[in-house]
Amino acid sequence: MSFAVSMLVFLGIASIIGTILKQNEPYENYIIKFGQFWFGYFEKIGLYDVYHSIWFLTILLFLVISTTLCISKNTPAILKDFLVFKDSLEEKSLLSFSHHLVIKNKKNVNVSKILNYLKQVKFKIKEKSKENGDILIVAKKGNYQRLGYILTHVGVVVICLGGLLDGNLTFKAQELLGYKKIETLDIPASKVPEVSRLSSDNTSFRANMTLVEGGSDNVAFVRMKDGYLVQDLPFKITLKDFRINHYSTGMPKSFESDLVISDPEFPQSIEKTISVNHPFTYKGIAIYQSDFQDGGTKLDIKLRSLFNSNAPQKIGGQIFEKVKLDKDQITYEFNDFRKFNILHLKEGEKEKPRNVGPSVTYKIRNNSGQAREYLSYQYAMEIDGRSFFITGMRETPQEEFRYLKVPADKKGSIDDFMLFKEALQNEALISAVAKKIANQSMNADKNDTVKESFENSVNKLMTLFAQGGFSSVSENLDRNIPPSEKEKAAQTYLKIIDIASVELYRNRFNFLGKDLDQGRIKFIQDSLNAYSDMFFFGAPYYFELTNYEQKEASGLQLTKSPGQFWVYLGSLSLVLGIFSMIYLHERKFWLLIKAKGGVILALSSNRKNIDFESDYKKLTNDIRKIIQ
Repeated sequence: MSFAVSMLVFLGIASIIGTILKQNEPYENYIIKFGQFWFGYFEKIGLYDVYHSIWFLTILLFLVISTTLCISKNTPAILKDFLVFKDSLEEKSLLSFSHHLVIKNKKNVNVSKILNYLKQVKFKIKEKSKENGDILIVAKKGNYQRLGYILTHVGVVVICLGGLLDGNLTFKAQELLGYKKIETLDIPASKVPEVSRLSSDNTSFRANMTLVEGGSDNVAFVRMKDGYLVQDLPFKITLKDFRINHYSTGMPKSFESDLVISDPEFPQSIEKTISVNHPFTYKGIAIYQSDFQDGGTKLDIKLRSLFNSNAPQKIGGQIFEKVKLDKDQITYEFNDFRKFNILHLKEGEKEKPRNVGPSVTYKIRNNSGQAREYLSYQYAMEIDGRSFFITGMRETPQEEFRYLKVPADKKGSIDDFMLFKEALQNEALISAVAKKIANQSMNADKNDTVKESFENSVNKLMTLFAQGGFSSVSENLDRNIPPSEKEKAAQTYLKIIDIASVELYRNRFNFLGKDLDQGRIKFIQDSLNAYSDMFFFGAPYYFELTNYEQKEASGLQLTKSPGQFWVYLGSLSLVLGIFSMIYLHERKFWLLIKAKGGVILALSSNRKNIDFESDYKKLTNDIRKIIQ
């Protein structure tokens, strides 16, 4: 029993780990979460698949053996005590009970009244007359409490056996003997070798399948360690239709799939709709609606050059496919599309969830194989009362996205920013603006040399900004300006950039001689910040999603779990056993009526608690009243 309790403690700790730590995730997720050192350590002790690990299943096996031995050892005695009345006790034995009462000099005791009373308080009674004329009444109740011991331990054994049935022991034995091997290469299911496939008569598995609308398959994938196995199915599943219902905010409310099951053993197909928590079971395999994802949405994209004035380049893309731009030696890899995105954006002083529309996640990979990940939203978002197009970038999956915020114009497009960006990169226009600023800033009495020097400074500063943004200006300050004068020089530089940028804007958008309103001034400032951030964006183009044709896919989980029934049955037995032991009170009562006069009363229980003391007092008082 001590061993069994120890095993239960280990199982409890393991179950806590298996509940808190999400199981059977891709190994990359665990490496990101724990780091390379702890990942390797946890992988060796099987924490990423606790319930199928060798040590967990071994503990279950030992627990089954240990608890079974306990049951076989104690059950005969429990059943014997359950069926037998102990009517062989003598006077001396009754007096040895801790809870007994002796009533002296009482003759002609009304036995029938005592028997009726005991029946009223739910005792089972046996009356025995002895040779010396004494009468022994034996009564007991709450005997089913002893059955609670059997039910509890049988429940533990049945639950553990259910766990062993679902522990995929067959595959583990085959893997140990070299008959099966986990596949680690990303190849089509049809090309996975037989050594990495599980037959359709596999007794237990938990696999996943992703189907696009109109697609079908008869295999699923079982995630294992750093790879997978292909699970063959005895039937084919076709996704006829997939539907998502959304809340007004755009959050998914429910999703369901219309499936067609085609079994070669039967000519007629089966149509069934499944949804979350409403699976369909066929041939012992439960099909669950687990998730949904993109099924290959088609994208219309406009690539706008960030560092020259080339015309926008239109390309077509599709999720899970690649587009290579030979001219730039880069490849766009489209990974995911989301029609709805719920973000918490500020409205006044409060943050409110808002649907900001579609987004695309993609990678840009250069010819050396290095890639950055990007997240682009189709529509402009309102931030602090102004509209911005948002694109995120990160170097590695461990990092958070860093966002480029490009201001939207009054038409809700990116056109004005691109025109302003081209003005910043136009050397001739910068020279003209520098000359105009020099003429306006210098007094008439200043000679041409001073004006030309100031004009060259403005020209150089704007060219510097156009070539690298504020970081280039800052580096120039660090190289050429003494530390004591740096702050003052920085303020001067920023003022010149602001003035020159306003002139560039007037020139580009034909506002010469006109004052700009506050909205356009803010647009210029936001554009300068966005232009400066472009140099850290890591991409030569701004990605603009112009249109899409959405195609969705349904994520299905298929489980074959023969141990599920036994786990439920064992759990029921365990609950009934625990309730029996806690809420049923065993009581054994003896009443010896002596022929020579006097009565001896004794009461016992397997648990001496407050309830027992209360029952003893009530019983003795009631019996005393009957005898008297």
